[in-house]
Amino acid sequence: MLEYKQGLKIAVIGASGGIGQAFVAHLEAASAVDKIYAISRSGTDFSNPKTSNHTMDILKEDDIAAIAEAIKSDAGIDGVIVATGMLHNDGAAIAPEKSMRDINAASFEKIFAVNATAPIVVAKYFLPLLPREGKSFFAALSARVGSISDNEMGGWYAYRASKAALNMLIKNASIEFGRRYKEAVIVGLHPGTVKTDLSAPFQGNVPEHKLFTPEYAAQGMLQTLNGLTAQDTGKCFDYAGQEVPA
Repeated sequence: MLEYKQGLKIAVIGASGGIGQAFVAHLEAASAVDKIYAISRSGTDFSNPKTSNHTMDILKEDDIAAIAEAIKSDAGIDGVIVATGMLHNDGAAIAPEKSMRDINAASFEKIFAVNATAPIVVAKYFLPLLPREGKSFFAALSARVGSISDNEMGGWYAYRASKAALNMLIKNASIEFGRRYKEAVIVGLHPGTVKTDLSAPFQGNVPEHKLFTPEYAAQGMLQTLNGLTAQDTGKCFDYAGQEVPA
């Protein structure tokens, strides 16, 4: 759990999803956290007095800018968690590609928009809200399958490539903001395979001990964040605190 400072203010983007809700629940229970901004496209209704509910479409830059401006007027934040992501969409017939024959340009664009473009646009507006002094963080959900060196199975072209792109964008942001925000930690987080709608069609192939509840994954990622320092910025880490290779 986050324990490096008292009075923390944290924004959770994608707070209505399975992992996002779990992040909010853990943060609400943390004595070091004073305020949580729960942000999602569909809106949230968290009732804890620590938590304020906000609606934002992560694919609309004007929405992102407006929420960031509102938080700025409320004295900024100490951390940002982007808990959004897309692997498939039944309604739009988007699914992981088993081979190159399955590649569809429109699906590629949508998955890149959600998994790579949206998080870095959030970073554009939210990173400047972090304090210049003291530890702070920006974390976006990445995935081990975005590792180029660890890819031994192929397939899942759009999802793999979008997460690899996200990891590069995180690296870029960490270099630029690290010049001014000396203690900021800007990282990707791999939650493992979690029992959510995102992984639902693929859970049958996952051993039971490797299929995590959102609560377990969120707790592990918060513990990982707690132990990271500015020397870890620009990298990707999993729920157990292990670095994911690039």
